[in-house]
Amino acid sequence: MAFVWQAQVYARGQLTIPSPPHPNIMMTPFVVDYHGQRFSKYPPGWSVVLAFGYLLGARAWVNPLLAGLAVWLTYRLGQKVFNPAVGLLAAFLTLLSPFFLMLSGSLLSHTWSLVLSLIFALAWLDTFVYETKVPRWMTSLVAGLTLGLLALTRPLTALGVALPFFVHGLILLLRGGRDVRRRVLLIGVISLLVSALFPLWQYAVTGDPLTNPYTLWWPYDKVGFGSTFGRQQGGHNLFWSWISLKKALTTGWSDFFGWGNLSWLFLPFGLWAVRRNRPAWLVGSTFISLAGAYMLYWTSSTTFGPRYYFEGFYSVTLFSAAGFLWLAGWSKAKIWKNGRFLVAAGLLAFLVSYNLLSYLPARLQGMHGLYGVERADLLPFQTEEAKALTPAIVVVHIQDTWTDYGALLDLQDPWLTTPFIFAFGQGGIPDAAIKADFPNRRLIHYYPDEPYTFYEHPREK
Repeated sequence: MAFVWQAQVYARGQLTIPSPPHPNIMMTPFVVDYHGQRFSKYPPGWSVVLAFGYLLGARAWVNPLLAGLAVWLTYRLGQKVFNPAVGLLAAFLTLLSPFFLMLSGSLLSHTWSLVLSLIFALAWLDTFVYETKVPRWMTSLVAGLTLGLLALTRPLTALGVALPFFVHGLILLLRGGRDVRRRVLLIGVISLLVSALFPLWQYAVTGDPLTNPYTLWWPYDKVGFGSTFGRQQGGHNLFWSWISLKKALTTGWSDFFGWGNLSWLFLPFGLWAVRRNRPAWLVGSTFISLAGAYMLYWTSSTTFGPRYYFEGFYSVTLFSAAGFLWLAGWSKAKIWKNGRFLVAAGLLAFLVSYNLLSYLPARLQGMHGLYGVERADLLPFQTEEAKALTPAIVVVHIQDTWTDYGALLDLQDPWLTTPFIFAFGQGGIPDAAIKADFPNRRLIHYYPDEPYTFYEHPREK
């Protein structure tokens, strides 16, 4: 909801807007009111991209289109680091992954971040490892820009993605020639310059470049260890880091490929197959680095799978593809006469079929109506009877959870100029005060357990 709100504001060229009267009852989840201004707590990178979707009337298409690009980039990375067969199989595994499909069908920032992570990895390899027709200065520019944009989208993710390449960069600075060192420094300078827009954004919305908007919503929502980090008793520490990691990976071994809890099956063979492929180890360490980086964060997220690791998912798909082809004894000659290949292919076909016929449908069905939010929630406000009541401010009386209110916010714009705007019914603000703030709107009361009934006054208990 906050990404949608933020994208709408950015689409008009604004970073913040004035807070409405009684902001506590006119709230949007994870949108902060601070010093009379309203803004999202989330970094700006993804919402700028989503804003273009709004301007083109294609909000729902942004992530699916980026997902298609991510599949192609996965193929290109596999082709470059391994061979075309690994790239093709990795792209295939990505395309059928429940983890990938759930996030690509959402409005979250991860698909955009995955694209940036893939482009960065490709550009880095083209700059320092492989021969290419593209000038080195151009690949260096692309690497620096994509890493900087990733920092503007998901800062901790950028740290996790960059760490293996940072180590490689240090080695190149120590052992490389002058041109190589210049390219390393160029990438670093460009990425830092773009990343510097992050504290500038924080200054623009909060008045302080060091104030993290996350902490304005939840003061404990910070990266690090200690009593003031996280909601756990005593704060975040290594014990809770380990618990979060285990929880995320337990979910991941199911959601990555939908093979029960066997998504790791081909990874050991992949590790063996690429043991002498140094670029593969660089690319493959991204997932591990991300998992390590997010041990600094006090919570994990598994509703969409272990989404904090998504930007390193190509490590899993590429190594799994390489492991399968090694196990299958892949070769160009007489492949269909290779009994080892046929057995391995049969196993993979069984696993993919299980995912498509059993795991994936059940997993996607479980995402329907997530948090109790469905498109049907909006239908009572799209009838002719409801439209006749506009312009109106609707006081929503929560029956179950806050999503009774949040589900309706798609009908409201950030500037409260839409036919319906909504107020949180548990705010304790008298009707007279709300009417005084919105004198040109009819005030009505709405109870989600009576979806097509509108009250002029609160109903009797």
